[in-house]
Order: sequence, then structure tokens, then C-alpha cells
Amino acid sequence: MARAVSLKGEAGRAAEPDRARRGASPRIWQRLIRRKRAAFGLAVIAFFTAVAVLAPVIVPHSPTELGYNRAMLPPAWVTQPAAGKVGDPQFLLGTDKEGRDVLSRLIYGTRASMFVGLSATLIVAIAGTVIGLAGGYAGGRKGELIMRVTDVFYAFPGIMFYILVALALRRTEFGKWMNGLAMLLVALSSIGWVGLARLTRSAVLSIKESEYVEAARSMGASQRRIVMRHILPNCISLIVIWIAFAIPRMIMIEAMLGYLGIELLPVVDSSQSFFVTTWGGLFLDGRMAINTRPITLLAPTLCVALVGAAFAFVGDSLRDVLDPRMRGLI
Repeated sequence: MARAVSLKGEAGRAAEPDRARRGASPRIWQRLIRRKRAAFGLAVIAFFTAVAVLAPVIVPHSPTELGYNRAMLPPAWVTQPAAGKVGDPQFLLGTDKEGRDVLSRLIYGTRASMFVGLSATLIVAIAGTVIGLAGGYAGGRKGELIMRVTDVFYAFPGIMFYILVALALRRTEFGKWMNGLAMLLVALSSIGWVGLARLTRSAVLSIKESEYVEAARSMGASQRRIVMRHILPNCISLIVIWIAFAIPRMIMIEAMLGYLGIELLPVVDSSQSFFVTTWGGLFLDGRMAINTRPITLLAPTLCVALVGAAFAFVGDSLRDVLDPRMRGLI
């Protein structure tokens, strides 16, 4: 009888973290938005998300419409002739070498780059979490085998591996799917999960020895229930913070790959394709015109910098709000 009462008490304590976590969610949100940096970051993220969703509605011109008679126009505020051309009020940021509106392409680039950053991070987060949970909870030879395979991927230089995967898939049928966006997702997701897997494994090794996990195990809970009900929820804050920092990293890597020429395939009609270009593709276009029309490179650079800073502010604030003890781990 005393043993049964003890087990019930331990089970009740095992459920306490779940109840406390559910009750703390509104308080966490309130504490987060009270921070000026987090509020600024959330506002910037909301703005760029709205631009990405409403891109077809707010663009002043078609991002694929060619006009060689208006090619290489400077920004609208340029009134002094440069190479015999002045700015046109219809094209606020000017045009590229094929006469396409830079502002319209920048807006459509927001859609593709935000999608790449969010989607690649989601794929990486799922893979890293699953592998980290398996490696940490399994333990023994299985856990060591999983982590040694992870170490093999960790040994590859990240940027070189991204380029290698992208170039290997670029000319395949898969590489042409979604105008090459699927290829970018695979390249960015190929080894990006390693850091989260190692981080999650470290957390699992600590959590699985906790009293409430031992209590659940002594009451006959299955391994799946222990992992999904007790271990994973206590890793969520760590994973969320990691995701907040990973999204801008993915966007920046995509922009760098675009600058190197690994971008979306050319699109003839924007109405026939959801994704037209990325900020990385605009980097490539602006690289050749940096001396005559620096705005073509400066505009996407500012967008990448703003989004990166916004997610960094939110991630830093989340780290402080959720668990100040995790400083230095991300």
C-alpha cells in the first residue's frame, strides 16, 4: 500500500512539469513582447512575412517583364545622368540589365528566401531532434553508433558540402523541380541538423536521469511515452531557441549560394510560378552592377541583414525568457 501511494506521488510529480509548462506559456509570451528587442524583431518578421504572402498584390510591375529599352535604369531619385540615363519614378529602385524592375524582384525574392529559410530550418529541426533523441535515450552501442555517424557529417566543411550537394543535383530532374528550390532545400538541410542533434542528445542524457522520468519508467510507461510525454517537452525550449537562430543562418547561406551562382532557374512568367527569384539571386545580379548601380546589391543586403537581426533579437530574448541557464550553449 505504501509503495502504491509512493508511486502515485511520484507520478503526480512527473506530471507537474507538463502542467507548469502549459500554465507558463501565456506568461512567457507576455515577458517576450515586453522586451523592446523582441518586439522590434517580431515586427520586422511580421512585415517581411506579409510582403512574402502579398507579393503578387503589392508589386508595382511584373518581376519577369523584360524591357531592353529601359535596361539598367538607376534608382528613381537619381536626377543626374549616369551613362546617359536618369531615374524613372515608375521604377523606384531602377531596373536590371534586362529591364526588369528591381523592387518587384526584391519583393518576390522575399517570398522565396523566407520560404527557404523556414522550410530548411523545419526539416533540419525535425531531423536533428529525432536523431538527438534517439542517440541520447538509446544509450549504449546504439547511441554511440548514431552519434559517430553524426560526427562523420559534422566533420564536413559546411559551405563546401552545401555547394557540392547543390552542384550534384543542379542538372538532374530533381534539381529542376520547383525552379530549383527543392535542390536548395536539400543542400541546406544536408548537414544542418548535426548541431541540433548533438545539442538535443546532451539535454536528453541529463533529462532521462530525472526523478519524474524514473517514476514514469517504474510505473510501466513505454519508452515511446516516456520520450514523447516527458523528455521531448522538456527539450522544446532548447529546440525553439535553436530554431530562432537557425532561420537567419539558412537565409544567409542561401544568399551566399546565390552570390556564387547557385540560384533558382530563370522564370519567364511570374504568374506561372510561385517562386521567381531569391535574395541570393539578386546578389548575383547586383554583383555585376555594383559600381554603376550599387542599389541592386545594397537592397537585398539590407533585407538579409534586417531579417537576420530580427531573428537574432527574438532568439536572444527567447533564450533569456525560457531559460537563462542556456547562455553560451547556442
